[in-house]
Amino acid sequence: MDRLIEMIPVFGQSLEETVIMVSISLFFATVIGIPLGILLVITQDNHLFPNKWIYHSLNTIINIVRSLPFIILMVAIIPFTELIVGTSIGIEGAIVPLIVFTAPYISRLMETALHDVDRGVIEAYQAMGASRTQIIFRIMLREARPGIVLCLTIATIGLIGSTAMAGAVGAGGLGDLALRYGYQQWDIEVMVITVVILVVLVQLIQSLGNWAARKLKKSA
Repeated sequence: MDRLIEMIPVFGQSLEETVIMVSISLFFATVIGIPLGILLVITQDNHLFPNKWIYHSLNTIINIVRSLPFIILMVAIIPFTELIVGTSIGIEGAIVPLIVFTAPYISRLMETALHDVDRGVIEAYQAMGASRTQIIFRIMLREARPGIVLCLTIATIGLIGSTAMAGAVGAGGLGDLALRYGYQQWDIEVMVITVVILVVLVQLIQSLGNWAARKLKKSA
């Protein structure tokens, strides 16, 4: 028990590292992923801005990136990571591959959320003279808000899982703590506590996301 009490600062630091990695990566991945998801939808045939070249190019690139396991992607883009942040290790070195890994995932989830918007509503606003830009921002995104919230919730939980592998570049985090103490040193108590913290964190995020989606659906 005394040893676990002494490890409280270690748990706190690991939790902080995980929150930093997830928060920064999620922000930039969302900024990239949502526009990509919109482009994937509106450039399809019979949509607002049909363009086969843009759609197939984006679709192919996103599929390639999503097919790579995170640990392989992280190693493959080391030169790019060093170009962007000046290092490939530590939290900074983990954030870039986390963004590259998560942005295509968000774009796919975003694509699904936008496809759930009733096409009849879009056509009705087109008939009333709404511009294509107005339809995107005032109708499609507004109607898809509950789905977008759930999409970001899923992406956040996925990011938490990916941060465990970020320990390979010295980024730390709860996943790295569980691996170092639980797997390498076979410290069952530390591993169990770390897993419990991760489970509670994921449950809180999922519950918050579900609540926000329900609120947005009622207000729609």
